[in-house]
Amino acid sequence: MAEWLNKFGLYLAPMAGVSDCVFRSLCREMGADVVETEFVSAEGVLQAWERTRAYVELCEEQRPVGVQIFGAHPESMQEAARIIAGEVHPDFIDINAGCPVPKVVGRNGGASLLKEPELLQSIAEAVVRGVEGACPVTAKIRIGWDVEHICASEVCHRLVEAGVSAITIHGRTRSQQYGGRADWSVIRRCAAEVTVPVIGNGDIATADDVMREKAAGGVAGVMIGRAAMTNPWIFREAKQLMNAGAPLPPPSVQERVSFILRHVRLAIADGRYGDEGSTVRTMRARLLAYAKGIPGSKAQRPALARVSSLAELREILSRLLLPS
Repeated sequence: MAEWLNKFGLYLAPMAGVSDCVFRSLCREMGADVVETEFVSAEGVLQAWERTRAYVELCEEQRPVGVQIFGAHPESMQEAARIIAGEVHPDFIDINAGCPVPKVVGRNGGASLLKEPELLQSIAEAVVRGVEGACPVTAKIRIGWDVEHICASEVCHRLVEAGVSAITIHGRTRSQQYGGRADWSVIRRCAAEVTVPVIGNGDIATADDVMREKAAGGVAGVMIGRAAMTNPWIFREAKQLMNAGAPLPPPSVQERVSFILRHVRLAIADGRYGDEGSTVRTMRARLLAYAKGIPGSKAQRPALARVSSLAELREILSRLLLPS
């Protein structure tokens, strides 16, 4: 078993348009133990590999890092996994059986597979064959399609039978999307039933949340998604609490502003989203998330929603550093 699966870990969730190369590196710096790429379509890998490859390019300093793929056909998923394992050499390949968004579910991928556990098992078996032992195969699921169809236990047993090495469970159903509360009792029950590590996901917003689930036992780690978009320091804070038993002070306004500017500069240099203007415009939603909670940021939100250059961004953020 991979070394990183043998200890309680902090995982960055695979998020479309968020978990790009730059953000993964920043979260690793902050203390994330394991990161994942944005999810990619198996069909995209097969039909437009050179374009799709940009979403799954890896950097050595990010390891261990996984690539998440989604699809509804065992043969396509198997071939896509084979290509990724051979070309990119990830530390693991993750099967997306949890994404609730209509664009993915409408193609019978993501959480749609929870309605067909046998198909999901066939896909997992095919992906395991596709990588030919080059790396572990994992899967990410939700607890069920809706409250009347909680199937996490059956699905976990099928995935283990298929040969997956770990399972991440988001404690919501597909019908909940991201509303309501995650049901960690189902996650813990599944963790007690299967022989592979189970990582819990859902409503992990603070270092205290991490400690609560670690203390509760059962799970091999926690996966953090939306909270990291606003507070990437959560990984550092959780590590401090786990290792030293004492909380860190929250990042200062200066540190938060410096982090935002650094992220944007790195993104511009990376070129993933085009030139400076395109990159800054693409990152507007991220900037709004980062600024949330900074004193005085509410008044700057309209400007952040329109920002188009690094110089503009520096000017807007400088206003947050002025004494109130």
